[in-house]
Amino acid sequence: TKRLIVDVIRAQPGETLAKILEMPASEHQEAEHLKIVEKRVILDSKTPEKMKHSRSILEEGQLPLEQKKRKIQRNLRTLEQAGLVSSENKYQEIINEIAKDIRNQRRYRQHRKAELVKLQQTLNALNSKKAFYEDQINYYNTYIRTCLDNLTRKNSRRSIKISGKEEEKGNKLKNISLKYTAARLHEKGVILGIDELQPNQFKNVMFEITPGEEVGDFDIKAKFLGVEMEKVQLHFQDLLQMQYEGVSVMKMFDKAKVNVNLLIFLLNKKFYGK
Repeated sequence: TKRLIVDVIRAQPGETLAKILEMPASEHQEAEHLKIVEKRVILDSKTPEKMKHSRSILEEGQLPLEQKKRKIQRNLRTLEQAGLVSSENKYQEIINEIAKDIRNQRRYRQHRKAELVKLQQTLNALNSKKAFYEDQINYYNTYIRTCLDNLTRKNSRRSIKISGKEEEKGNKLKNISLKYTAARLHEKGVILGIDELQPNQFKNVMFEITPGEEVGDFDIKAKFLGVEMEKVQLHFQDLLQMQYEGVSVMKMFDKAKVNVNLLIFLLNKKFYGK
């Protein structure tokens, strides 16, 4: 009923609700009411289904002005019989209720607007942080690549001892190959364990580490009890990322448990001279 009254008052103003309901609407007022109805139909078509009013309310809202007034009169008589309104004070109770609803709606809209402003500020702050961290990531990636490249160039000009033999000065880093038994890597703490093998069997497991084509890449081959495993490619930057994230143990060949920090230390020492 309150929604119908608001529609009528917007199209046909008057001194009291009783007078408005008794006085016939002019053509101009009917036209104004039709504009209100058409505008609501457009808004309703854009409203999500879950947020739409019931079908009966929507149909009531599209009634012609005079039909709405007659429906309001019937509803007011029912409310008066229930003692909720009185025709003696020109239905002031329901007018007060409508005014209260309008005030509450205004407060709700103001509150919602303030919340939207806060959300937009939060979103802007998050976007700024995201851009900052993306810039930081790009910076660190560039820095790491530069360091690896510099270390590689530096190491290519040094003589490096491998398995007791000294390579000639100027050899390329990619020609260097490290070979260790799992027992030796276990002694260094790099290998923590191998599935289905006891430590006394580690001497029968061989690992070979060779620099890859790209800076910071390593190809790792392994033979478990004479069985050659498929080659694994290791990215030094991935190891650094795991170290940064607090990952202390990784698996290689789905068998060997490797200490990430000590593997980084080994690669730094043997290939980068650090």
